[in-house]
Amino acid sequence: MPRVDVEFPADDVTLRGWFYPAEGVVSPAPVVVMVHGLTAVKEMHLDDYAECFSRAGLNVLAYDHRNFGASDGAPRQDIDPITQARDLRHAITYVTGREDVDPDRVGIWGSSHGGGLVLSVAAVDHRVRAVVAQVPFISGSGQITRLVRPDFLPMMRANLDGERRNLYHGGEPTLMPAVDADPMGSALMASTEAWEFFTKAAQDRAPSWRNEVTVRSLERIAEFEPGDGIHRISPSPLLMIVADQDISAYAELAFEAYERARAPKELVVLRCGHFDVYTGAAFEASSKAACEHFVRALA
Repeated sequence: MPRVDVEFPADDVTLRGWFYPAEGVVSPAPVVVMVHGLTAVKEMHLDDYAECFSRAGLNVLAYDHRNFGASDGAPRQDIDPITQARDLRHAITYVTGREDVDPDRVGIWGSSHGGGLVLSVAAVDHRVRAVVAQVPFISGSGQITRLVRPDFLPMMRANLDGERRNLYHGGEPTLMPAVDADPMGSALMASTEAWEFFTKAAQDRAPSWRNEVTVRSLERIAEFEPGDGIHRISPSPLLMIVADQDISAYAELAFEAYERARAPKELVVLRCGHFDVYTGAAFEASSKAACEHFVRALA
């Protein structure tokens, strides 16, 4: 699959990724911009989806978030959803300036936390003509109330307040594990399924991935509410792909958000867990549905 390494500015940093040209069509062709989930890098199966989209006649841009992977930015392993959403809009600006891209036919695809990012951007950026939110992050507050036991919340908030004081007085950002196999572990994503996905993907295809994230990332993620503006995505067609056994980005939150979205919209429900969508039969189903959605909306 022909792809080229690309880089582009996003405010004060340089973001890096891959551009896949559309196959079998005359330029300029539609484009899909892709973003991944929490702490992930583009090598963690974004290439598999990008190849499907390219074969369907779509240009594709996949890139690493700032502070992660091949992209610049400091502190490393630091997540700010609002800044990432702005970076996605910079990515759209960059890719629609290419001669082989039709600037009037732009789609955005995001998975997990990236699914929340595309919802938030599509609600405000009218250059976006088609959206796919896969196993999307919908609500920081909704996630916290489901993931953290009520008796643990005061300790979590005290730790976050302590990190704020540390940073205010010039300290270096504190790091915590991104994943932990122990559901009771002090990690951003403490679950067996997250541990297995990230460690296997890092070993097999993504050596740049690091099992660490800044503590302040947790506070920012908990404040991110991309589902609040889902009703503003219309008239851009929305496809939401939900895993009915999802306990990482809770399926019930996605179903509730989908009901608030306005037409045109489509819901695909897969009988699997959150990370199953990247491989096997669930990948075949999710990539096929996304391809068909983008081709139909951007043709």
